[in-house]
Amino acid sequence: MSLATILLVDDDHALAELLAMRLLANGYHTLCAHRGTQALKILRQEVIDIVITDLKMAHMDGFELFENIKKHHIGLPVIMVTAHGSIPDAVDAIQQGFLSFLSKPIDSQALLSTIENALEHTQTRSVITDQHRYFGITYQSSAMQQVVKHIQALAPSNVNILIQGESGTGKEVTAKAIHQASEHANGPFVAINCAAVPAHLLESELFGHKKGAFTGAISDKTGLLQSADGGTILLDEIGDMPLDLQVKVLRVLQERTVRPLGSHIEHKINVRFLSASHKDLQQAVANKEFREDLYYRLNVVSITLPALRQRPEDIILLAEQFVETLSAHEKHLSPQAMTHLINYHWPGNIRQLHNVCEHAVVLSSNKLITEDIMTNALPLQSEHHFQGLNNAKKQFEQEYIQKVLSLCAGNVAEAAKLAQRNRSDFYKLMKKHEIN
Repeated sequence: MSLATILLVDDDHALAELLAMRLLANGYHTLCAHRGTQALKILRQEVIDIVITDLKMAHMDGFELFENIKKHHIGLPVIMVTAHGSIPDAVDAIQQGFLSFLSKPIDSQALLSTIENALEHTQTRSVITDQHRYFGITYQSSAMQQVVKHIQALAPSNVNILIQGESGTGKEVTAKAIHQASEHANGPFVAINCAAVPAHLLESELFGHKKGAFTGAISDKTGLLQSADGGTILLDEIGDMPLDLQVKVLRVLQERTVRPLGSHIEHKINVRFLSASHKDLQQAVANKEFREDLYYRLNVVSITLPALRQRPEDIILLAEQFVETLSAHEKHLSPQAMTHLINYHWPGNIRQLHNVCEHAVVLSSNKLITEDIMTNALPLQSEHHFQGLNNAKKQFEQEYIQKVLSLCAGNVAEAAKLAQRNRSDFYKLMKKHEIN
């Protein structure tokens, strides 16, 4: 509580300074503004936990200031204070969304109690956010809710699972979540990127080798398949595995034994097999680039991860998590910076979002990551990426409907109203784009 920063807004300089002294004596950091415009400037530059504002002020009164805060600083608690306190004013303030209403002269204990309640309010919001984490997966979108339900249903079994999705959508994070929710959770989780290891070394990495098995094998080496015994192995980018090695992996899946290169001894293993690919493996099978028998062994069940642009509700949730982690909870995103993130297309998905957040944290010298910082951190949208008009219209319509539903918290009637369509037409559009 002692680290909370409170912004006092009052055109009475003496009263503002007196309140600041009271709050400072109780361990709160305070900033003062004597005009609404000055308060808004401070809010753009600093991380504020609570705003305490006077009602009657020249140029911009407390209600007008609060309307601006509601628009650009969503969820920030605001307490109204006025010498003109009355029941109608109090009712009006609470109805408009003010957290509380205090009359002058201000009772110190009432003020401190109100601030404590406001801080509990902000903590409650963060607890709700914590509920949207599942073994390392951060989400609140309906698309990811379905993925998590799928994981919860499949994790306790021992079936092989193929995880599909564009690059950067979080396939390894999903594999780790499956592992942690399974009976193999106490065993090791081993991941290998089949595309990152040269083909001539991949077999040795997976199966291990005996000393002298080939030139350069100067000692025995345990392969990753054996290292994963009792746990889970993820064969990432399995679509890039050479065909001759696919035959040997198929045998491991069938026999559950591993024989290191240069050895005649078979080692039994108890391993949960997960695989992942951004490629269309069915098409690879059709093109004779991937073995059909291995495909069906790996793809007993599949999980397809949505692209980040298909789960816009999660963008800010993920970005705030990245920024807090990268800055040791020192920096935060401004609402304007958040708007830039939501409007970006994210061809590189979550991996790109993490890189952008890292860039923004490094660029920002203040606690608040501003719109300008985010503009510099975000790469320009490609001007050379064109698609057909029909596909462009379809993509825009789908993303528009998802965004409108997100803004209305899934309320279809409100979303239809915001989109200026009747509810029946809006339902048809949702059905057309398979949006639940």
